[in-house]
Amino acid sequence: MERLLEFSEEHNLLRDAAARFFEREAVPHNEQWERDGVVSKEIWLKAGTAGLLCADQDPDYGGGGGDFLHQVVIMEEMAKSGTYGPGFGLHSAIIVPYIQKYGNEAQKKRWLPGCASGEFITSIGMTEPAGGSDLQAVKTSAVRDGDHYVINGSKTFISNGQLSNLHILAARTDREAKGAKGISLIVLELDGLEGFERGRNLEKVGMHAQDTSELFFNDVRVPVENLLGDAEGQGFYQMMEMLPQERLVLAIDGVNVMELALEITADYVKDRKAFGKTIADFQNTRFKLAEMKTDVAATRTFMDHCINLLDQGHLTADDGAMAKLWATERQCKLVDECVQLHGGYGYMAEYQIARLWVNSRPQRIYGGTSEVMKDIIGRSI
Repeated sequence: MERLLEFSEEHNLLRDAAARFFEREAVPHNEQWERDGVVSKEIWLKAGTAGLLCADQDPDYGGGGGDFLHQVVIMEEMAKSGTYGPGFGLHSAIIVPYIQKYGNEAQKKRWLPGCASGEFITSIGMTEPAGGSDLQAVKTSAVRDGDHYVINGSKTFISNGQLSNLHILAARTDREAKGAKGISLIVLELDGLEGFERGRNLEKVGMHAQDTSELFFNDVRVPVENLLGDAEGQGFYQMMEMLPQERLVLAIDGVNVMELALEITADYVKDRKAFGKTIADFQNTRFKLAEMKTDVAATRTFMDHCINLLDQGHLTADDGAMAKLWATERQCKLVDECVQLHGGYGYMAEYQIARLWVNSRPQRIYGGTSEVMKDIIGRSI
């Protein structure tokens, strides 16, 4: 299918390099990472050396000097390889952009080079045990004490939670303020940070290779200079400004998985036989594949359109919500259809389609649930 995006020769060279990298450095380790519940730190350093982290970051801060399409290429090739454990997309296209956009010069020089090299592995703490998608309900507090904040609270469902050593925390710097007011974003360097504790690596239904954790903060002292933005109380609005891109990244992951699932299933039904002919020979199978191919084409076209909007600076909150709602809902539906076409083997963990199935389900939850996306879209009508 012809893409709406215009990939340059540089993008294509990066695509080839990324494909080789994931095939060489990730695919052989995927099963071990699943058993361990976490990927190795070495893969992060290797990705940094290969230029696969922060590819769109200014070279003055250690980045690749590319654009968002460079990130898209890397995400697409990672998905094609069947690799999902390393949280590279979360790191490069969701979390690091907060520092790029809201960090001052000293903060950028301090943190961004390490983000590009893989020495810093990032995480972001929005969700709290009682908060879920309600970001206005943040209770974690950051109380000013001289030139430090004293932080108390906890976060949960934190991706990269076991490995991260650079964390962006949403905390309430004004405990008297209600709702969105009084929330700030503060950057924490976690290694050796007194009062900080990692909880267990949460045992999930799927996505076993991706570490997801609880984080606890007990009288953690962080310099006031680690505040993102030029004043306190901007955190909620910063998150709202960045969430459309986060949701688009999740949507891009969704269509990438859709394409992979369709390819795997098409190969399977052409080879698998029943009642004296291949599964692909049955009209029902052909009709299902036709529906899925059309779904993938429509979703890919919509995602490419939204990527162009982001590149032009025109991606709205409604656009991000529609992209995530459409892509993740169709991802889950399509992958489920693919499991059905695999029959009993589709439910066996050794088959890639089964892993795609369980790994797809949280897409409709994190980054804002489908119901929250519908509410955002509905309010704009």
